[in-house]
Parts: sequence; C-alpha cells; structure tokens
Amino acid sequence: MAAQPYDEPPAGRAEPRAGHAEQPRGSHPEQPPQRGGHPQQPQPGGRPQQQPPPGGHPEQPPPRSRSRQDTRTLGNQETIISDAPRRSRRRGSGEPPEPPGPPTKKDGGGRGGWRRFVPSWKIVVAGTVVLAAGLFGMIMVAYANTPVPTSAQSEATAQQSTIYFRDGKNEIARLGFKREIVPFAKMDEDVRNAAVAIENKTFWEDSGISVSGMVRSVYNTVTGQQLQGASTITQQMARGYYDGLSQEVSIQRKVKEIFVAVKLDETMSKQDILETYLNTINFGRAYGVEAAAKAYFPGKNITAAKLTPEQGAYLAARIQQPNWDHNSSALQWRFKEVIKNMAELWPDKYGNLPQTAKFPKTRASAGNDDLGGLNGYMVKQVLAELETRGLTEEEIKSGGYHIVSTFDRRLMKAAQTAVKSTMQAYNLGTEFHGGLAAVNPKNGRVLAFYGGDDYLTDPWNEPFQSTKQAASAFKPYVLAAWLQAGYSLKSYVPGNQTVPKELPGQQEGGIKNSHNVGVSVDVVKATAASVNTAYVSMAFKLPGQLDDVKNLVEAAGFDQKRMEDDVNEHHFQFAIGSALVTPVEQAAGYSIFANGGKYTKYHVVQEVKQNGKVAYPEQAVAKEVINPGVAADATIAMQAVLQPGGTAAGKGLGNRPAAGKTGTNNDEKEAWFVGYTPQISTAVGFYREQCVTKTGKVVAPQHSNCPIFRKGSKKYNNDNPYTTVREVSLGFEGAGPPTIAWQKFMQMAHENLPIEQFPDRAEVGVPENIVPSPTPTPTPTQEDENPFGSDNPFDDGADDCLIGCDSNDTTVPDDDVSVDDDGAEDEFSETNPDDVGLAGQGSAPEHRTGGTQPKTTRPEDQ
Repeated sequence: MAAQPYDEPPAGRAEPRAGHAEQPRGSHPEQPPQRGGHPQQPQPGGRPQQQPPPGGHPEQPPPRSRSRQDTRTLGNQETIISDAPRRSRRRGSGEPPEPPGPPTKKDGGGRGGWRRFVPSWKIVVAGTVVLAAGLFGMIMVAYANTPVPTSAQSEATAQQSTIYFRDGKNEIARLGFKREIVPFAKMDEDVRNAAVAIENKTFWEDSGISVSGMVRSVYNTVTGQQLQGASTITQQMARGYYDGLSQEVSIQRKVKEIFVAVKLDETMSKQDILETYLNTINFGRAYGVEAAAKAYFPGKNITAAKLTPEQGAYLAARIQQPNWDHNSSALQWRFKEVIKNMAELWPDKYGNLPQTAKFPKTRASAGNDDLGGLNGYMVKQVLAELETRGLTEEEIKSGGYHIVSTFDRRLMKAAQTAVKSTMQAYNLGTEFHGGLAAVNPKNGRVLAFYGGDDYLTDPWNEPFQSTKQAASAFKPYVLAAWLQAGYSLKSYVPGNQTVPKELPGQQEGGIKNSHNVGVSVDVVKATAASVNTAYVSMAFKLPGQLDDVKNLVEAAGFDQKRMEDDVNEHHFQFAIGSALVTPVEQAAGYSIFANGGKYTKYHVVQEVKQNGKVAYPEQAVAKEVINPGVAADATIAMQAVLQPGGTAAGKGLGNRPAAGKTGTNNDEKEAWFVGYTPQISTAVGFYREQCVTKTGKVVAPQHSNCPIFRKGSKKYNNDNPYTTVREVSLGFEGAGPPTIAWQKFMQMAHENLPIEQFPDRAEVGVPENIVPSPTPTPTPTQEDENPFGSDNPFDDGADDCLIGCDSNDTTVPDDDVSVDDDGAEDEFSETNPDDVGLAGQGSAPEHRTGGTQPKTTRPEDQ
C-alpha cells in the first residue's frame, strides 16, 4: 500500500526515495530508472522488488521528495484511475487532510439503520446519574424551603361551647363543633392503641412517612385512579391540623404534606403527634375522641379516659369512614380488623381479644335534644344577649366557650308548672298564651321564665318577645314619679272624674272607673283599688307631666321608642298602661321598688370563659332611678293590693311580705300581675289569639301558632296565609289566672329561703290635694286610725295569712335566690360601667308578627 504524501513527514518516518512516483494500486506503469543506473526488476503482483545493497544488507530508502504531483502519469499515457478506495488528498490549500472514515465491516454491517439512534450504555449511566443528582438536589431545596407549620386550621381547633345553668355545673346545651380537647393522659390507652393498629402500625418506629404508602399514592394519582390519602398518622395529622396544607387533591399538596410530616416527626414527640391527631379527626357525630365517646356510647359519665378495648376499637374503626351508620355492616367488619391488628401488635395484652370482643352498644342517634323542650328558649336568649356584646353565634359554636347563664334549673321547671297548672285549672286551651319572667331585683339576673313547652315546635318566647299593653300594672311607675316629685301617699286625689275633666287622649266620655269610689281617695287606696281617674290626674299634676313618667320608665329599662310612640298616640292614657311592654321588662322594672330604687338591666349571662379565663364578665351595673324612701312608700301602697280591699286580696304569700299590681286591658284582652319580694320580682301576663280564615272560620292553632298552610291545598303560602291572628277577650281579669300563676311560682321559688322584710314606710313628700273644687277638704286621719273602715289596706290580720303562717320570720340577709347552687354563693361581677349598657338604655324584642294591639284601656278590674 502506497504511503500518503505529507509536506513534512512525522518524526521517525523516512522520506520517499527520490525519483519515484507513487502509482495507483493495480496499475502497471513502466518502471522508472533506479538510482545508480540499475533498473529494478519487476516482481509478481506488479510491484518492483528492491535490490539489497552490496554486502547482503538492504539499502535504506532515501528520503522522499517534498513535492509530488497530484496526478500520476506514465509517459504520454492517460491517467489511470484505480477502482480501489482513494485516500483523501490535499488540494494544495495548506490544510491538514481529512480524518479517515469509520471502519466498516467486511459484511457491510455496523451501527447503521435504527441502531445509530440507541445511546450507548455509558451515556445511559451518565444521564441517570445526572438526573438523579438533579432530582435529589431539587428535593433537598424544596425540603429545606418547607417551613414547619406553627398555626392550626380554625376547624381543627374548633370546640363546642357549653351553656350552663347558673350553678355552672348543670348543662343546658352544647353548641357547634362537637369537640373537646383533652390531653394525652386523658385518652384511654386502648383507644390510642386501636388508632395505631388500624391506621399506622409502624407509627412508633417510622419517621413520619410510609414509603409503600407514598408509592401507592403516587401510582394511583398518575394512573388517574382514586387518590389515596396519607397513610401515616403523622401525615394525616399534618393535613388535618396545620394551616397552610390545603385539602385539595394534587401531587403538589402530597409532596408538601410528606415534607411537613418528616419535619414534624423530627420536632414533635410521637406522644404529642398522637394526642393532636386524636383531638382533631372526625368521628362522624363529633370531632375528637372525647366528644366522640360521649356522642356514641350511653352513660352519663362516659369520657375518653374510661373506654373499654371494644369501645376504643369502635372509634378507631370510624376514622376511615366517619359517615358510616352507628352499626353498619361495613363498620362491624372494620371493627374486627382493628381487633385483629391489636392482637397482632400487642399479643400479651390483646391476644384473646378477637375471641372475646363484642361489637359495643351505641346510641342510635345523637338527636337534637340540646334545643328541645325548654332548653331552646334559654339558648336563644343567651345567644341574643351575647350577640349584642359582639360575640356571634358562629364564634360561640367554634370557640369552646364556657357560658354560665343566670337561669335556675329548678325555677325554670317551677315557672312552667305554675303557668301550665293554672291554665289547666281554668281550662284554657291552645288559644291562650301565658308568659312568666322572674328577675333577681338585686342584680338583674333573669332567674326563670316560661315562654313555651318545646322550642323545636314553637320557638316564640312569650316573656321576651310578646309586647302587650301593660294596663294598670303600669300605674306604679306613675306612683313613683308622684312620690319622686315631692308628693306623699297621704295626698288626696280624684275618685269619680279626672282633674281636669278633659285630658288629651282620653276616651269618648272621658276616662272613668267601672265603680264608684267616691269623690276623692288617698294615694294608697287609689293604688289598691286601681283607680284610673286618680292616676291620670296624678300624671297631669306632675311638674313634667307625662315626660316625668316616660323618663322614669326608660331609666327602668323599657324600650325608649315604644314609650315615645305611645305618649304621642295615646297621650294621658299612657299613665294607665296603654304602652306595650314585655313580661321580662315588667319583672325587671319592678326591681326599683324591691331594691331600694336601684335598677340593674336584666340579663341572662353571668360569665363567659374561654380556656379558663374570663372573656366576657357579667353586665350588672346598678343605677338609682328613684330614691330609697320613694321605693319604700311605693311598696307600702302595692302591699295593699294583696290585702283586703285590694284587687288581688287574699292572693299573697302568707306571712312573707309581698307587693304587686294587677292589670287588665280593654275588653279583657290582656291581663297581668306583677309582684315582688325583696328577693324575687315576677311578672305574669296572659292574652288570647284566635286563628281566623278569610271567611271568618276559627281554626285551632298548631303548636300555639296560627297555620299558614292548609293540608291538601297549594293555594296558601306566606304571602297568602290560610289563617290570620285575631286577639280576643280572655274572659278574666288580672286578679284571676295571672295572679294565681304568680302566687304558685313565688311559693315554689321561695321554698327554703329566709323571710326578708321590706323597708319601713319613709313618709316622703307632702300631701297634695287635687280633689276638684268645691268638694270640702277631707279631714286628715290620725296615723292610728283606719281611714278606710273595714277596708284598711294595712290590715295584717290572720285572715290574710293563708300559707306558712307559722314559719320563722327571722330576717336573714341574702342577695340571691339560693335554690340549687350546691351552697355556692352568688356575687356580683365587677364591671366597668363604660363597657356595658347602663340601666334604662336597653332595647326589647319587636312585637310578635300577626298580633293585633288594642289602642284603648278599660277601667281597671275590681
């Protein structure tokens, strides 16, 4: 094979011999002359054979010439082109020659075709290493940039709030999220083990994640199958508890969840993780193991600390599917799986459990008992009051508040019994409505009320929502204004006609009485006999007339707008009770007489705690409305109402001092009795409503409500009701069922309470004679004489002693009604007056929809 020409041969390589031209392989040129004149002999194959030099040694080839023709010729012959492969040759440009091509197999093989696209194993290995390193780096960067969560989701920490009776022990209701956070030590070991056995067997050993679970989750996600949740307890806790981990279904969320779980496992103890987990998860009826135990298992004292192994396994079986029915077949199957896993993990403790375990007994339903019966009325009043203080119902349902109400458990039942038994005794059907409210006059706490039998069927709360004309039960406020203005009980006031005879707002023919009381009476008898003409005339005589009365009742807690509207509409009928009031307003308003002239805004919440600290203290700020002497003398006049000659004679509390006032509206549509002792002030009101169709047909109420719809008819709706409300006569006066119900309740409410006396008569003011001229001035009566003959309103004879006449009358100070407080002492909570609504600034519920209000008042009952 001929050598390729180079301008400068590589080191160690000889130049071609001079005079020789390179011939193409396969050609037969003439032999050129040899150096020294010796022609070279041709050899077989066409290649000349070199002759050895003398001495037997071959002659070394001379150096090649630096110049050589590109085309080799033989004399005048044409250039011969070999059919053998030609080497690349320089073109005289001074560039190096092209490198040789790849070798080819003799059979024409090699990496031709599709094989040239397949990378070699070296490239594959190198690429894999680079890719793995890149992925690892990215994972480490992402892990390092994933913070450990610090704040919890609001839903994860949401807890039920509990409302209690005033003793702070007996529950009324639980509201909102059924969850109670308890520490690890208060979770029975069986329920903890059951959760680990079914949810994460390696919990106590793993690093917070499960590789097999992750692979399964990723595979199902990539293949489009149902995405599976995190398989470890740590991952579930991270997702369900901490803020920042959304509930969306995505790979990104799962990766972040894994990172968080690993970090939590490094920063939290296993015990803390399991505690948080069992306080967070949903068990169906409740969140957290404590509330779930109470929701599913019967027993008054059941808690998460007192569960059996079977009960613990039952709750753990619910974790995967919390919406399962309480005893579904699927739940029973999973219960057995929990038991089996527990036996496998802890054979020494649970080895025999699969053979002995029985599916535990559970409650069929959680029910809605918290708002049933009387509870719903109390709950709604508590929520309504806290709403005015800035604590919403939604916040209460998730905030875990401990709310102590003012309601007395025993007295709530007593109020219901008093009203219902009276209605049954008088055969009063569903058309009749009665409301009762009892207030502690010393601190404004609503001790009890009766507003209905079942909140779920009849949510209307009579004593808080029904606004009716106060009638003559309003007159004591005029009496208080009279005494506050400097006049006394010894004043003589008109009997048979008003002074002046015509007054703004009077009925046609003037304001009259239903019986002859004489030309003049003193203020005590005017109160005891409820003389309309006297009280209208007293209001007219006041320095500020009706404004004095209006300002006083507003300071005593009555709704300002309702009072102003009534004065503008009815004028001096306002003095005899044309204004709309509620029973709870009346009970609290009479507190100014029972508590030395001081008024505390009525309220139903004693205290609200959160996490053991007081969040909302009691609003119990007292304000003096009238001076103590005025309160004492007004009480003297109202005691006469319950004594012989009074409208409610013989219906007092025996030898226990009591005072009050009856009230009956025009046509006996509304009837009242409001009365008090130094310990309790109670108001009772009755009214009657009929349900009438457009044709005048009277239809029986449904759960005390007039029906809007008619069965089998699509004609009626809220805009076109089947019946409407029509208020009709009760057929009795305030001295009837209202006073009887008041008496029954007060007897029960004062059981085991000491007898407290009212203050002595103060003799405030000076007599003022406003009897019309020329009636002779009556001769003043000596203090020891009876100005009313046999109708002495101050007669304390034995005939009036009806109940408990031989009771001990020793006075023992007591600032609350100690009924069922287990000896706990009631005290005022000190609050800043600037932070609470002061007395006389409160508002009352709106009038009941559909009711009608009479616009005039009748002469008072006899």
